[in-house]
Amino acid sequence: MTAIRGAAAVTGAASGIGRALALELAARGCDLALADRDEAGLQAVAAEIAKAGPRKVSVHRVDVGEPAQIAEFAQAATSAHPGLNILINNAGVALLGQFIEVEQAQMEWLFNINFWGVVHSTRAFLPHLSRQSEAHIVNLSSIFGIIAPPGQSAYAAAKFAVRGFSESLRHELQTANSPVKLSVVHPGGIATNIARNARSGAGVTDNASRAQAIERFDKMARTTPQAAALTIIAGIEKNAPRILIGNDARFMDLLQRFRPGTYWRVLARRIAKTGTAGKS
Repeated sequence: MTAIRGAAAVTGAASGIGRALALELAARGCDLALADRDEAGLQAVAAEIAKAGPRKVSVHRVDVGEPAQIAEFAQAATSAHPGLNILINNAGVALLGQFIEVEQAQMEWLFNINFWGVVHSTRAFLPHLSRQSEAHIVNLSSIFGIIAPPGQSAYAAAKFAVRGFSESLRHELQTANSPVKLSVVHPGGIATNIARNARSGAGVTDNASRAQAIERFDKMARTTPQAAALTIIAGIEKNAPRILIGNDARFMDLLQRFRPGTYWRVLARRIAKTGTAGKS
């Protein structure tokens, strides 16, 4: 088991799951290096933690789509927190639209954040983590790293890539008897603003379709960020290799196992009938 101790670096910490993780980890005695593009949001989280107890918290404005900024974050975070032994790569963005409606530059923008941000952050922190007596990396994928719905070709591709990268790296770390453990997380619908903040493909001209996509997400988003954070922390403590969050994620994971090539027919009928892909 991995003990929640030392310090944790969390990207995307100003809101959503990242914010909830920061608060829960602090409550368990972790110091924190918090990263996000939203400086005001980071300061608000740090102030909330300060009210609850004397934790050491450093805040870092970081765009995880910029490798140089990630490298600077890793150096600053490990300098401020020499005992840092947990890295949570949580930052991510969404992009709505059919493949033919999404420009190549938009896909590359999403990949630079959702996939390359995870890879660059892992590379930047791994040497430090490897020198700890025990350490843990948590990479946020998605249920869309297990299933791939229409209209999510860019997002699903990046989240499948996070899953593949994470699983391969975990096997390498195990083979090397590294003190670093790794969990990959597949949340279902979480009640955050990721869909409302999503960009639309350059070729999307139907605002109604965007509104419908956001409405469908809101109906599916039954799990709170706080519940997601608690599930992730329990997974860290258990050294769980894969963490599914929500009954919807568990349902869709099982469905694609039984019907790997035809699961979408079942899900499409379920969504049309109930407005959700599973109860969470």
